[in-house]
Amino acid sequence: MTATSLRLVAHAHTAALRRAVFGAGDDDLDEGGRQAALALVGPGRHATLGRVDVCLTSPSPAAVQTAYAIGLRPTVEAALADCDYADWAGRSLADVGAREPEALRQWWGTPEAAPHGGESLAALRDRVGGWLDGQLAPGVRIAAVTHPMVVRVAIVHALQLPMAALPRLDVAPLAVVRLSRHGSRWQLQFTAPQVGSGSERRPQG
Repeated sequence: MTATSLRLVAHAHTAALRRAVFGAGDDDLDEGGRQAALALVGPGRHATLGRVDVCLTSPSPAAVQTAYAIGLRPTVEAALADCDYADWAGRSLADVGAREPEALRQWWGTPEAAPHGGESLAALRDRVGGWLDGQLAPGVRIAAVTHPMVVRVAIVHALQLPMAALPRLDVAPLAVVRLSRHGSRWQLQFTAPQVGSGSERRPQG
């Protein structure tokens, strides 16, 4: 059976992301982030994503700009949006931890909790997991540019991990997570870099 291939790409740096701000993807990429994204597909780096047939992206500016910077033509997918942080949006992790330490512990420790008044981590997992389960396109290679937290919950769902594993997953800007689907089962792929023209991405028409 031909597998569905999915590349989850975390968007590049924004100034807010460097400060660990909730909802950092709502900002434009900063210059360092833009240059890092451009370098991802520079000479000798074509194998980073491999062939891409379809590119989907979160509606956020950072995700859309990252997709274009790495040479893709994205279609916005609402299910790939970042978590709705509500009252915490625009605030740094350090600030929330200092002012609302118990609320932050509750958010991490109880997946169904939403002390910020927005989307709980369990709700985010269900949203992203529902989208992930719908990606059944044998032989098609999909790239999805989204947010680090979305990539984390996608991994938890795909591998059927407990939500307690979520804080132990660290996704850096421009990280690429490779998943393949065989029937109803997702597999996490670890691949070696390839060098040569044969690994270049197919232009999107």
